[in-house]
Amino acid sequence: MRIYLDNAATTPLDPEVFEAMKPFMLEDFGNPSSTHGHGRKVRAAIESARKKIAELLNCTPGEIIFTSGGTEADNAILGSSIRTYGIKNVISSPIEHHAVEHTLHMLAKNDQFNLHMVKLDAKGHIDLNHLEELLKINPNALVSLMHANNEIGNLLDLERVAELCNAYSAYFHSDTVQTVGHYRHDLSKTKVHGITAAAHKFHGPKGIGFMFIRKDKKIQPFVHGGAQERNMRGGTENVYGIIGLAKALEIAYRDMDEHIHYVKELKTRMIERLKEQIPGVTFHGDSDNLDKSLYTVLNVSLPESEENDMLLFNLDLQGISASGGSACSSGAATGSHVLGALYPESKRGAIRFSFSKYNKPEEIDAAVKALSELCKIPA
Repeated sequence: MRIYLDNAATTPLDPEVFEAMKPFMLEDFGNPSSTHGHGRKVRAAIESARKKIAELLNCTPGEIIFTSGGTEADNAILGSSIRTYGIKNVISSPIEHHAVEHTLHMLAKNDQFNLHMVKLDAKGHIDLNHLEELLKINPNALVSLMHANNEIGNLLDLERVAELCNAYSAYFHSDTVQTVGHYRHDLSKTKVHGITAAAHKFHGPKGIGFMFIRKDKKIQPFVHGGAQERNMRGGTENVYGIIGLAKALEIAYRDMDEHIHYVKELKTRMIERLKEQIPGVTFHGDSDNLDKSLYTVLNVSLPESEENDMLLFNLDLQGISASGGSACSSGAATGSHVLGALYPESKRGAIRFSFSKYNKPEEIDAAVKALSELCKIPA
């Protein structure tokens, strides 16, 4: 039996979601852009899904644009907002997801804007005082800061950053891929201008996501060749993906309180067991602080050892799936840019465990036992 503890990379598909998608795979196959009955039925289903997502996020359906996932949504908002508003200064951080970090560095070469990095504290949280200083001297900027870090789990005060950005007329984009479906977002109150989501992070299908673009902060189209998605993204829609996304988000909101309580217990259990069984264990960022980090992510810092490079491989041999950092670039030989930015001199081992409603307490115990045995120093 394998134990899956890499849910920040992707989650298993909820059977309820699959059942909702199935008719649009097998029966309702019409092109939603067609005007005949087959097409109209599918178009109605897409718009119903859009309306459901908007209701859950407390925004309007026209502010939801479907994409292939979080990476495309991040790219679209960043590139299009810079062009639309003639942005000359962009403020971000050195620990953003590569969908933001790499995109901004690429755009900076071509679009002639200045890229500013906000300072971090020792735990990896954004220095809000420094952010305000940057906003003061760079008005009308674009700010891109993720709501929760995918590797260390640190949470950003989204409301406070939104307030600062509005005070200094900045366009505020936040990568919310790790928090949509895990926390409630009220976009009528949180004045962020653009957020992103990916269904596979909350038990939906892969290859589908969305971006929210506030109606008074619209951006230029980013995929041309058709009038789909309010003329924002040309191309035939991923129909059953959209249906699955909406259903997964509906389930997430329906069960959220129970889910949070259950997964927090799993995370707390792992923290306690690790402290009991591995001398010298600590945690990267604020991932062991349930009030300041994702309840779904725990990034473990292990004592220095020549065996650390093989920990993930050896865990995998024992049937335990985890991550050394971000799994979105699986197979890359380079280390985590997040941990490198926060702990440039560290030689400690790093493993990210991430949890879901499908994990069991006994799986946590088995993973800790396996890790503790791998970390034992030979006599």
